[in-house]
Amino acid sequence: MAYIPPHMRKSKGVQSPTAVMLVPRFQKNLNLGSKPSMDKSGKIVCADTAIWRWFAVGLDGNETEGPPPVLLQRVPVEVIERINGEKPLALVRSSRLSEGQRTLDSSDKPWTYLIEKILPDLISSSKFMRGQMEAEGWNSKEVKPKLVARVGKILFIPRRPSILEEDLNKDSINEATLKQLKRTFYTNIPASYMKGIVDEVVPKIGVKFEDLKDVYHVKLSDKSRPEATISCKCRVMKEENRLELYKVELNQIRHMVHDISCIEKNLDLRLMLSTKRTLTSLRDDEEKSIKVLIASAILDPTSKGGLRWPFGEASSPGDRYRVIGVWHTVSRVYVSPSMRLKVRDADRFDFKTSVGETTREITLKLKGIVSELLGKKLEINLVADMLENVLKLLWEHFLHFQAVHNGNTAAMDVPIFS
Repeated sequence: MAYIPPHMRKSKGVQSPTAVMLVPRFQKNLNLGSKPSMDKSGKIVCADTAIWRWFAVGLDGNETEGPPPVLLQRVPVEVIERINGEKPLALVRSSRLSEGQRTLDSSDKPWTYLIEKILPDLISSSKFMRGQMEAEGWNSKEVKPKLVARVGKILFIPRRPSILEEDLNKDSINEATLKQLKRTFYTNIPASYMKGIVDEVVPKIGVKFEDLKDVYHVKLSDKSRPEATISCKCRVMKEENRLELYKVELNQIRHMVHDISCIEKNLDLRLMLSTKRTLTSLRDDEEKSIKVLIASAILDPTSKGGLRWPFGEASSPGDRYRVIGVWHTVSRVYVSPSMRLKVRDADRFDFKTSVGETTREITLKLKGIVSELLGKKLEINLVADMLENVLKLLWEHFLHFQAVHNGNTAAMDVPIFS
């Protein structure tokens, strides 16, 4: 599937949320939509104590006269349009803002008050996560806790299009309107941004190239675990032109997700604390059934996801395991003692929706903070300092990119997807 064209279309009659709803200093976080939308292949699983929040930064909270400071704007995202039948919406800064309305420049240090939003949830979620790991008796080889930062764009999807269009034509959008929108975090980024990260940011932040990973992920449903998705990680045996299974995992459990709309930037931020369990004790018959499914896969670069199965062979005997999605990912990994940067090209196909997509993605794994959260003695001040440094790094290096038009370089005021 071709990448989404890097341009933005404006919809008529689309109004903006009021500034007071979107400021970082307001007292109440907007938990809009308690249930997250389904991911591209498989199910989103949250812990019973999971915290899922959305808020925005980039405004000072003062009402101003004249044009609205932000807009809800339709954006072209083909995979979402195919599934939902219409373009999603994104919060963007109004191009008509005067200089007096621009707020939160670099001197305001937004990462300092982001700490106030994020740190309490991170501490409490990590305690619940640790308690669950101890209660289940999971060891460090079986379960991997991780805290990751991802860049992308927070998109809003109508639950009922007719109601949405009526509300969008009103004078203002209130919280009730936003609650009618599902949220999703879209991680596809432009090629120019990816190149900028590798060429310019990597040398500045102290990470060194570690590895190039070429992995096929085969997503399976399991009739005995209807709430879960099994992910089979495979590498290619080039001599035999087939897949080799090397790890079987259950889909991740999310303990904390903070989605942050960064109004003054091109891109938004997601911070997520999660655990993923490796299945190390499969019975012989279970392991055999999964390996037979993997062995029957045909490597095919012309197929979405890079794999296909002969007719009738995409499920195990008795239909216990069934292929529901495939990913082919090629990742460049850069590491430092405290973080792990993954720059990834992904080709996905979801068998349930028959929708495929190719994406470019950036993930920063914050392994230093996780080590402190899981240490024998939790030093909250140390975690706060580490988190603040990471947020500063993300704000200054990862949330903004330049686009080139006719040989001229200019910052983009609206999200673009390629």
